Formats: sequence, structure tokens, C-alpha cells
Amino acid sequence: MSKSVDFIAALQRPHLANIIPYQSARRSMSGGSTWLNANEAPQSPAFPEQGNWHRYPSFQSDALNQAYADYAGVDLAQVLSCRGSDEAIELLIRSFCEPQRDAVMITTPTYGMYAISAVTHGADVVDCPLQPDSDGTLQLDVATMVERVNTDTASRVKLIFICSPSNPLGNEVNTARLQSLLEQVGERALVVLDQAYIEFIAGDSAQRDITSWLAQYPQLVVLRTLSKAFGLAALRCGFALAQAEVIEILRKVIAPYPLPEPTVRGATRALSAEGITLMQQQLAMVLDQRDRLLAELSRRDWAQKVWPTVTNFVLISVEDADALVRQCQQAGVLIRNQSSQRGLGQCVRISIGSAEEIDRLLEVLPA
Repeated sequence: MSKSVDFIAALQRPHLANIIPYQSARRSMSGGSTWLNANEAPQSPAFPEQGNWHRYPSFQSDALNQAYADYAGVDLAQVLSCRGSDEAIELLIRSFCEPQRDAVMITTPTYGMYAISAVTHGADVVDCPLQPDSDGTLQLDVATMVERVNTDTASRVKLIFICSPSNPLGNEVNTARLQSLLEQVGERALVVLDQAYIEFIAGDSAQRDITSWLAQYPQLVVLRTLSKAFGLAALRCGFALAQAEVIEILRKVIAPYPLPEPTVRGATRALSAEGITLMQQQLAMVLDQRDRLLAELSRRDWAQKVWPTVTNFVLISVEDADALVRQCQQAGVLIRNQSSQRGLGQCVRISIGSAEEIDRLLEVLPA
């Protein structure tokens, strides 16, 4: 039995309830053989071989959204495609957080754009830091999170952002704790699960099929991207997966033409059966190189702690993060200092590249 979703409309910013979104030429009309309704040029002189680059793209490509719906196991009405998951974060905050009144909740250390997007919109940020767990990872402090949602009346928490697998940590959020959070938060806020790195998790993880929770937990929103495992960071294509009622609210505030036609074409191709097979082949290579790097790091004393990872990067605690980053940079290898993150003093993050790139990294790293 489906749960009521009436609370979703109540969570949106009040003025959006009656707003009529801009009806672009592509959104308001379809069909026809002679298109003279969008003030477009008759052709694209610089790119005549591309055929239709003089035309505006679709507001939402049904072909692309259906391809991702099939891939993620959701309905077409539960998909919004956007300019990377970063745009989805912005859209959620613009749709549900009233400036100077509402708040988002984050769990540091976490992806920095949740707080930056909130602050630039005028929303408050409530931080409930992750806490050490017995398995050596940092995990959700569910009790504190629920308490803050229930008691912070000055800035009402509307969105709870959780990154799993975690950037910058690399581990999964405990699934039982995530479910407990959803149960206890109920209809008071949306829980936004950012799964940018989901493809790197082993197949037996419940979070690979988290979209099956959408019917049970209508407060859940899942963010996905083609930037990581699919290797399409330059195309800027991401997805919000949620109840159709949430998607309809986001459609009110998204740009009239959010994705360029080349992005739509490339993303749709990547989500074909052949594209998914190619992604999985590269994924296997990345995981092999990750295991290789982890084995090498285990033999190097300067790597004081190698954090558990299920992603395409490794977080390492070292004695002097800045010195290590400089040493690598001087040799032409770029790694990232994460020491500014709460609880991650003297930590560096290394992405998993090709075998040749890992060869070069190992030459540069201290013995």
C-alpha cells in the first residue's frame, strides 16, 4: 500500500504552490513539420554536419529519462535530468528552503556543495558531524540528527543531505542507520541520498537497490550522476530520483533547457546496453587498480591510516598532507589535500586512474 505524499506539497516553499512555470517553445508544443515558434536560426552555419544544433533541446528528454529510469529501476515520472547532481542540489534547496527561515542538514565530513549551495541561497546549515564507529568508519549520529530536526524551530530543517558512498571518506553509510533516520524523520523533511559513487559498491550492498525504497519512504530523494563510473564528467549529466510529486516541484524551478543536445545524445548512448557494458568493463579495471594501490599503501609506513573505501578514490592519513601534495605536484601528479574537512586533519585523497597513471603515482609517492 502506497504511503500518503500530501506532506511533499506542504514542504515546498509556499509561493511555489501556485506558480506556473515558464512554458518554452519546446515544453508547450510538439509535432509539426515547420518550426517557427522559438525564434531559432534556420540552420547552424558553423556546424552544418550536426543537423539540428540550431534547435533548442527538449525541456526533458523522454528518451534519456526513460533510459535512466530503466537503469535505476524507477518510473519515468520519478526522474529529472539536470546539469550534474550539483544542479539537483541547487534545485532542491531553491524549491524547499525559504531564505532566512529554513535550513539544510549536513553530516561533516561531507561533500562541500551542500553547505555552499545552501548559504548562497540564504538557507541555514545545521551540521551533525559523523561519529566514529566500531568498524573504523565514520557513521550517522541518527539520534542527534532526529533531535535537531524536531527541536530546531528557529531554522526549520527541510532537507537532510547524506553522501553514500561518502565523498571524501569513501565508505558507505550504514544502511540500518539510514533506514532508522528515514523512519524517525517521517514527513518533517526530505532525506537526500547522494549516490554519485554507487556503481563502485559491491553488488551485495542494499544501497545499490535503494530506489526500491521510494514507495515505502516518499521523503527519500536519490541523486545520481554519469560523471564517475560512466566517465562523462565533461557532459554534466545527473539525475534526481524521487516521488513524482517531488519531481513536479523541481520541474517548476529548473531552467527551460537544462541539458544541451550533445549532452542528451552522449548520455543516452552511455545508458544503452552497449554503453553500460563498456562502463562495467572500465569499472572492473578501476577496482583492480584500487586494490593494487591499497596493497602498495599498506606497505608504506608514512600512510598512517588508509580509510576504508568502496569508491574510486582512497583517503589517507599522513604526517604532513601539504608536503605530500607539494611533492607530488612538483613531479606532475595531482592529489588532493582534504585537511580542511572536519575531523580529517592531515589527510589526502587520491583518485584511481589508469594502470599507467597509478604506475606514475607509485613512482612519485615516498617509498
